[in-house]
Amino acid sequence: MNILLNLLFFFTLTSVFSQQNYKRTLKLMGSRYDITVVAENEVQGNKYIDKAVAEISRIEKMISSWDENSETSAVNRNAGIKPVKVSKELYDLIDRAIKISKLTNGAFDISYASMDRIWKFDGSMKQMPSPETIKKSVEKVGYTNIVLNPKDTTVFLKLKGMKIGFGAIGKGYSADKAKKLLQELGVTGGIINASGDLFAWGKQADTTDWTVAITNPLNKNKVFSWFPIENGAVVTSGNYEKFVIFNEKKYTHIIDPRTGYPASGTESVTIFTKSAELADALATSVFVMGVETGLDFINQIEGVECIIVDSDNKIHTSKNIKLNTID
Repeated sequence: MNILLNLLFFFTLTSVFSQQNYKRTLKLMGSRYDITVVAENEVQGNKYIDKAVAEISRIEKMISSWDENSETSAVNRNAGIKPVKVSKELYDLIDRAIKISKLTNGAFDISYASMDRIWKFDGSMKQMPSPETIKKSVEKVGYTNIVLNPKDTTVFLKLKGMKIGFGAIGKGYSADKAKKLLQELGVTGGIINASGDLFAWGKQADTTDWTVAITNPLNKNKVFSWFPIENGAVVTSGNYEKFVIFNEKKYTHIIDPRTGYPASGTESVTIFTKSAELADALATSVFVMGVETGLDFINQIEGVECIIVDSDNKIHTSKNIKLNTID
């Protein structure tokens, strides 16, 4: 019996340590994706990653507003004209997005795509848009004008010229779906990192935890804390790369869809939860809400935690996070 147990232990160890981490970096959905899987060999690892890439590409074809053949483009094309029948998958994604809009009082809104692009963050802006221009830019934004029919799975945008877009939720959704597919294929551990919208599950090939770095918004090359992630999502929204400065005030590329003005007072928001889709949406929402309102909101949601860095580089955390900073 002891010999049998020893043999089983030996073969278990051999199986564990014969696995390796396999990683590929590529561009999908207009963003950088880093996909890592634990596999027995390179052939198997590449096979798994190919499956994840195919799944993400499938989702892109469904939600892309740039692809005129996508379901989302069909919905946008028929705004103010007629409802459009969509797949159950897209219908459910839009339904969940609207629920988040209601929870956040419109701080998150997929109809933000209707917004006039009056803010430029490529260095070309020389002065702020006028208050009138800013007010006009959001006239067609409003999740309450998205009408869903659950019986026919149709989506109707009430206003002519209105649009929906998934820039603030799509990458997180794709990470969730790719992870789910890989788990169904038997991948015991991996990471789907969609430009910072990250889902990690299981362990690394050497059985250690996956870890995620929280960077300093004022110096993205400096890490102020590391967190182990076993089966969950981490998403960060920040203003340290795209912003403009007028009258010594910083205006970020993350714009409040209710007002048309860029959010202020926050440098970055990191959300921890079990769904990358939810984390993606909440990171944007809390950034728009600001520190006080955002923390109060997150502290009322079970299973969600956050770290906020304000414009003075002060760190704020939700009630269940204990932060060990790195000097």
